[in-house]
Amino acid sequence: MPTLDRHDGVFILDLGDGENRFHPDWIASVNAALDEVEKSEGSRGLVTAATGKFFSNGLDLDWLVAHADQHQDYVIGVHELLARVLSLPVVTVAALQGHTFAAGAMLSLAHDFRVMRADRGYWCLPEADIDIPFTWGMSALIQARLAPQTAHEAMTTARRYGGHDALDAAIVDRAVDQDAVRQTAVDIAQSQVGKAGTTLGTIKTRMYAPALAALQDKDNPLG
Repeated sequence: MPTLDRHDGVFILDLGDGENRFHPDWIASVNAALDEVEKSEGSRGLVTAATGKFFSNGLDLDWLVAHADQHQDYVIGVHELLARVLSLPVVTVAALQGHTFAAGAMLSLAHDFRVMRADRGYWCLPEADIDIPFTWGMSALIQARLAPQTAHEAMTTARRYGGHDALDAAIVDRAVDQDAVRQTAVDIAQSQVGKAGTTLGTIKTRMYAPALAALQDKDNPLG
């Protein structure tokens, strides 16, 4: 399960050492960590990282199959998490040390910056291959954070981007050696800790207002 530590002004949220799928309990744990980040005062930033082969493999499809009657509420919860990270009033950096797929890739896009391992691991939106359409909210998030041609390719072809390819497509901001991923993310966050606060949250909320509105639409979350 996710854990939260703090090193000087930077909170480090470790998503776990498994596939880090969006199980409801996992989502609740991430939200609890974000509660702590938000209620803290003063200069601070957030790095979201993981341990092992995966950053996140996306939605917990096994749980969804077993709880089909809760599908809509589950998607609302996922949308709320993505919207929360997108508008968080601190600078956020995703440290992608491993595979980053589907909703995991969307979670990375909700961060202000992304650092990816250069030599191994893929960033991918596989929905076209697995026959699961993007919700309106997910589509809005992806298109708000990627250049139009990159969003089109990523969403319609399910291309798997390695670190260097992801950097060339501006999906990530840095592609570095495995051992440098987390520290590079911490360095970026540390350089921006003074930005934390209401003004930064307002800037993000206004900048991404259409995507946030789509993610926060509880009347038609599955559209």
